[in-house]
Amino acid sequence: MPGHATPPQHLELEGWTHVYSGKVRDLYEPTEPHPRGDVVLVVASDRISAYDWVLPTEIPGKGGILTGLSLWWFDQMLDIVPNHTVEAPVPAEVEGRAMVCQRLDMFPVECVARGYLTGSGLVEYEQSGTVCGIPLPPGLVDGSRLPEPIFTPATKAEVGEHDENVDFDAVVALIGREDAEALRDLTLALYSRAHEIAAAKGIILADTKFEFGRDGSGAIVLGDEVLTPDSSRFWPADEWEPGHAQPSYDKQFVRDWLTSPASGWDKRSDAPPPALPADVVARTRDRYLEAFDRLAKH
Repeated sequence: MPGHATPPQHLELEGWTHVYSGKVRDLYEPTEPHPRGDVVLVVASDRISAYDWVLPTEIPGKGGILTGLSLWWFDQMLDIVPNHTVEAPVPAEVEGRAMVCQRLDMFPVECVARGYLTGSGLVEYEQSGTVCGIPLPPGLVDGSRLPEPIFTPATKAEVGEHDENVDFDAVVALIGREDAEALRDLTLALYSRAHEIAAAKGIILADTKFEFGRDGSGAIVLGDEVLTPDSSRFWPADEWEPGHAQPSYDKQFVRDWLTSPASGWDKRSDAPPPALPADVVARTRDRYLEAFDRLAKH
């Protein structure tokens, strides 16, 4: 299957039926009507993906780190937008890395906020002076802070395919102007709150993506994971230096090794990536843990 080095494995959980495996998360439905209504169980695995492949090596404890961080951030945002988490027990086998969530009708848009120029935004800027059609001042470099945060949406892609950056008008055409404006405004409000919180802890939130859906009453609700190293670029503030790629709290160790001669892998080929060496696994896990500790434990 494109995008998978090995077929994702999932647990058999009593009272829940497995319905979907994504790159790093598994979804389950209750086998009997649930007391909290129409819900799903979202289990964060220890799988890690890079260059649109799910790697054959897991990062121990990663699922618990991402779940704990998401739950912490959800609490920081409750006054801005409700989220999909539901107070309900999870199976003991996945305690600490699973959430019971209300089922949402998801918008087919990745809602990305950028406060700094890097990644695919930098590539577009260098070609056209814009990011998702938004003109930016001349002279910016990799890592530059933008004059103000911008909404740079993307359309969701299937596993193994790249999300496609689009402009705001494309989102309007897809979901209508009222909803497009609501998602844009919520995305920027959430980014601004998170940027402020992270900055107070010595961390720069360069960019992040959110996903939203509608609940049964029609209200817009924040879903998926939020503000984790898998969905965001976090940089140590004391090491920020525009003009080159910044050190980050994410899977950069994995990306660097995969593209190094040591891996022997060509990301342009159809061959799956190799297993990660123990030191890359350990350093990546330490980076995720450091992000959690600095953000949610102080």
